[in-house]
Amino acid sequence: MIELEGVPELIDPVMICAFEGWNDAGDAASSAVAHLEREWKGEVFGALDAEDYYDFQVNRPTVWLDGGVRKVTWPTTRLSVVRTGGDGKGAPRDLVLVRGIEPSMRWRSFCNEILGFAHELGVELVVVLGSLLGDTPHTRPVPVSGVTSDPDLARTMDLEESRYEGPTGIVGILQEACTHAGVPAVSLWAAVPHYVSQPPNPKATLALLNRLEDLIDLRIPLGELPEDARAWQLGVDQLAAEDSEVAEYVQSLEEARDTADLPEASGEAIAREFERYLRRRDPQSGDGSYLRDTTSGRTRPQRSPKDEGTVPEEETESPEDEA
Repeated sequence: MIELEGVPELIDPVMICAFEGWNDAGDAASSAVAHLEREWKGEVFGALDAEDYYDFQVNRPTVWLDGGVRKVTWPTTRLSVVRTGGDGKGAPRDLVLVRGIEPSMRWRSFCNEILGFAHELGVELVVVLGSLLGDTPHTRPVPVSGVTSDPDLARTMDLEESRYEGPTGIVGILQEACTHAGVPAVSLWAAVPHYVSQPPNPKATLALLNRLEDLIDLRIPLGELPEDARAWQLGVDQLAAEDSEVAEYVQSLEEARDTADLPEASGEAIAREFERYLRRRDPQSGDGSYLRDTTSGRTRPQRSPKDEGTVPEEETESPEDEA
């Protein structure tokens, strides 16, 4: 039995998970959860026993000094809770954040522990974030895919139904464990350019948070992340310009991406970015009215005749390696 003393009753909680390692190219996914924890001042309330799930020769503990006293930090997975307070346009929604390292062993027990926390806290939806290496140019919007194993959830939330077959990581295992336990679960995947895979990748982190914002209908404070993403892209631009072969390769990826995206240059992608623009333009103004899109099941802000669309920032593609 999991005891959660001191954790208050949560409001419509959603569990957001990310794990360092195989499913975290460019540290984009784990950085997204760390951003949520930092911006909303998450309070850690639990951690899994490191002895049960980690090989310390693979993920070594670290020693540090606290006022002259040596302490050890063990690799593990920690859980925190944040009160978002809503976005001024609807009821508040709380988040349970799960951030750690992909376990070395006992994956089924690991997932059962996380599901135990989810059950005790009344979690209504589990969203697992991941990032993978792909043939995508750094100069274009980061592709983010929303995937689920639940056909009904895929239909109601406008997601892809997973058809992946092959090796998987803890993201895939946790999503399947949720499905078998009857807990609605979604995974969001950001594609990171394989030629610039070293962390951090704030542009991919930003894309994940933007898609998460749409998925759970909650405005996420972005802080300095947009500026960090712009600085990252400028830095990669400069590095690519110094190598003619890299520049030529990036151009070929751009042409392939633009050709593939051309049929989707309007419609749902533009509508999604237009909604985000309206939410962020003046979050304190307006009557907060929303419209229900009966074709996709999404909630859309009431449009004003004076509002105009914006250039889309991200498209949705299928992950090439893992779903």
